[in-house]
Amino acid sequence: MPNSSTQQQIPVTLIPGDGIGPEIVDVVVRVFDALGNPFAWETQQAGVNALEKSGDLLPQVTLDSITRTGLALKGPLSTPIGGGFRSVNVRLRETFQLYANVRPARTIVPGGRYEKIDLVLVRENLEGLYVGHEHYVPIGDDAHAVAMATGINTRAGSRRISKFAFDYAVRNNRKKVTIVHKANVLKALTGLFLETAKQVGLNYANQVEFDDRIVDACAMQLVLNPWQFDVIVSTNLFGDILSDQIAGLVGGLGMAPGANIGERTAIFEAVHGSAPDIAGKGMANPTALLLAAALMLEHKGLNTQAGLLRDAIDSVLSTESGRTFDLGGTVSTSKYGDLLIERIRDAK
Repeated sequence: MPNSSTQQQIPVTLIPGDGIGPEIVDVVVRVFDALGNPFAWETQQAGVNALEKSGDLLPQVTLDSITRTGLALKGPLSTPIGGGFRSVNVRLRETFQLYANVRPARTIVPGGRYEKIDLVLVRENLEGLYVGHEHYVPIGDDAHAVAMATGINTRAGSRRISKFAFDYAVRNNRKKVTIVHKANVLKALTGLFLETAKQVGLNYANQVEFDDRIVDACAMQLVLNPWQFDVIVSTNLFGDILSDQIAGLVGGLGMAPGANIGERTAIFEAVHGSAPDIAGKGMANPTALLLAAALMLEHKGLNTQAGLLRDAIDSVLSTESGRTFDLGGTVSTSKYGDLLIERIRDAK
């Protein structure tokens, strides 16, 4: 997948992924060429496509590329059903210590159930129940009679993600951070998170306000009155659940970009699945991956191009004639890219 841009300044590992991944990645490449691409794509494989070609869901050559570039954009990846295969996404987070998962949600398509949504969820990405410390306890002849899992939150990890969330709020002119927990029941595991996040928040008293919510109350209030929230910071499992709920406020996972941020590496992604049932049919919506690419532009300080890209997306999706099948329209994946390119060229 060559890059036709002459501005090959910033190396980026590009992972097309599985299912609809190559189709939506192709749209991103074409749209970025129209933007005056600041990135040099270094295409690598991961997921089922990689497994079929190399025998590994996450080949070493891909890991080496990400280590070298420190930056990656990836399409959706599939993990085969059955034992012996760990999630590629979890492996990437652990390998590169991508401790912060950032999931913004903003209303783009008008006329939905919720208008003018603009909030961001910051999820701790490495701790909690996702550490995967699990085992079975046999009873009698049942080797799997009892299943046990250990959740781990550390003060250092809680402080790091809380500081990230408050810094994000300040940097992006956000007004409030809401700390989400279950400290009324999980008094140690999430009580430590709540206590630490509050301590961090006090250091930002003159810049941003903060409050806290129990996770189940937060889930309900996101449905009843999502406009009361601005930036939400939470632990791994709660953040995973709430981020998908928040995506539902703005049209679903097809509108939901994600960023995974570490000290040295950042990986940007569409958080939806690989949708093999529509792969190759021209029905996929590239918006989530394009919005993730806009986050990547901002991560590198390229705010003007990020704004140009978002404006083009807003313009195309503001009318029914520009919408893909999942949004009630009839525009193909490739045609959607063409419409974006037209808007970008007009704006330039």
